[in-house]
Amino acid sequence: MTKERVLEILKEAGVLQEGHFLLTSGRHSDRYLQCAKIFQNTRYSEELCAALAEQFKDDNIQLVIGPAMGAVQMAYEVSRHLGVENFFTERVDGKMTLRRGFHIEPGTRVLCVEDVVTTGGSVKEVMEIVKEAGGVVAGVGLIVDRTGGKIDFGTKLASVISMEVASYEPENCPICKTGAPLVKPGSRNIKKA
Repeated sequence: MTKERVLEILKEAGVLQEGHFLLTSGRHSDRYLQCAKIFQNTRYSEELCAALAEQFKDDNIQLVIGPAMGAVQMAYEVSRHLGVENFFTERVDGKMTLRRGFHIEPGTRVLCVEDVVTTGGSVKEVMEIVKEAGGVVAGVGLIVDRTGGKIDFGTKLASVISMEVASYEPENCPICKTGAPLVKPGSRNIKKA
């Protein structure tokens, strides 16, 4: 899949937004990628997740897992293309965990997926759950890597698109200085602002 086609999908789906945003990481940015909009249209999610799954087709993936909420549908769609099972982690009292009877067998080769990454905090939490269960993190798959390829999870990493999108610590945010209102569009409550 070409970068041009990915950008076309992101534009058509209304994913890329501009303004003053509080990201899940606690950082601020002038651009927000609302990747949940990809999953409103199965044509977009199928195309993007198929492109991601293709990058892991030779890695003997046995399970796809992603954090709720952003990667629930994504984990399903990527696993469908790989022909394997999927499930998701979720937060309980602020801690990422497996629930709903989900269980990782020791030695299982797991692909961790996330829709968009800025700092990789949620992905690292999911990876830790996999390792604690005795699973093997065989890779990390992203729709959007906001770091421009700078993030390192210590395993194979593939994204459908990598783009460098500036983000700032709140105390150094140039957008705050303009007085633009801060919007928190993500799904998780953030303790710091």
